[in-house]
Amino acid sequence: MKILVTGGAGFIGSHTADRLLAEGHAVRIFDNLSKPVHLKGKPSYVRPEAEFIEGDVRDKAALSRAMRGVDAVFHFAAYQDYLPDFSTFFHVNAAGTALVYEIAVEESLSLRKMVVASSQAVAGEGLYRDADGNLFTPDIRPAAQLARGEWEIRDAKGRPAQYLPTPETVSNPQNQYGLSKLSQEQLAINLGRRYGIPTVAMRYSIVQGPRQSFYNAYSGACRIFCLHMHFDKAPVVYEDGRQARDYVNIRDVVDANLLALNEPRADYRVFNVGGGRAYTVLEFADMVRREYGKDIQPVVPGQYRYGDTRHIVSDITALRALGWEPRRTPADSVREYVAYLRQQTDVEDILDYAQRRMKQLDVVRTAGRG
Repeated sequence: MKILVTGGAGFIGSHTADRLLAEGHAVRIFDNLSKPVHLKGKPSYVRPEAEFIEGDVRDKAALSRAMRGVDAVFHFAAYQDYLPDFSTFFHVNAAGTALVYEIAVEESLSLRKMVVASSQAVAGEGLYRDADGNLFTPDIRPAAQLARGEWEIRDAKGRPAQYLPTPETVSNPQNQYGLSKLSQEQLAINLGRRYGIPTVAMRYSIVQGPRQSFYNAYSGACRIFCLHMHFDKAPVVYEDGRQARDYVNIRDVVDANLLALNEPRADYRVFNVGGGRAYTVLEFADMVRREYGKDIQPVVPGQYRYGDTRHIVSDITALRALGWEPRRTPADSVREYVAYLRQQTDVEDILDYAQRRMKQLDVVRTAGRG
């Protein structure tokens, strides 16, 4: 098949493009090389065998040219950041996805499959059980609660609640990114079904491995902790470090993407793509420390990022039922990322800049300070 990968110069997109090439498909990459993700332009890892078109998914003429003659589309182009430019999230993630379907319908493209990248952020705080055994989906933790250093989700009566693995039936986004991704999911599945374009939406958990941008503050724990250790700095852990997280290796994600491409049973469905078990942030930080072999302990200063989820772990039962299984561990992801980081010769120490930027945006706050 000839396959278009939007956002194909990015983390998930480039690994998926490599796998498609290895399996004999013709690949066309469409990417706008936006900063700060691609601070230094087109990455060297983009394979020369892939046709590359620089362009934006909001540009109808450019996107139309990129879609001509393809049999399938992996739609990974997305916008994510901590910036309060709310409209950009919807312009890129929702309207960009609508434009993909608009072009497909207007030009009567015969697409065999559309695989759309969604996010665990769609689930928000996820699924919980209260002290009486009732299930509920909490909203964002109040700013006043976090300012007091009270981290855990509580039920309607103020009692501690238990987080549960969250299935695809839960959609309760709490930030602009998650809201835009839910819109994207709904557009893709419903327009796909209406116009006979087999569509699958993949809700990725925290994906980790080589090629994660060094310059994107949204890239997550692996980037942050590894860069700190790389520069012999103690990583800052937010809240109390006991937040539960769901990490999945990039190679497992690519396996899931190829399954979605080839499996008719996946059509018109949304799937969680996660690691299968929970780890605390402190556990993950210790994995990074052990990989580096350095006796640098994380700092837990009582800071928090307003809007972060407390615990979120995806239920991956549905994807497992199609034969997929996460086969790599977070330790594997750290090992692969560290090896990639050590190959770089021009990585700048950008951690102080990123931290200052988030404080300026009032994303990072300290409990107990008025």
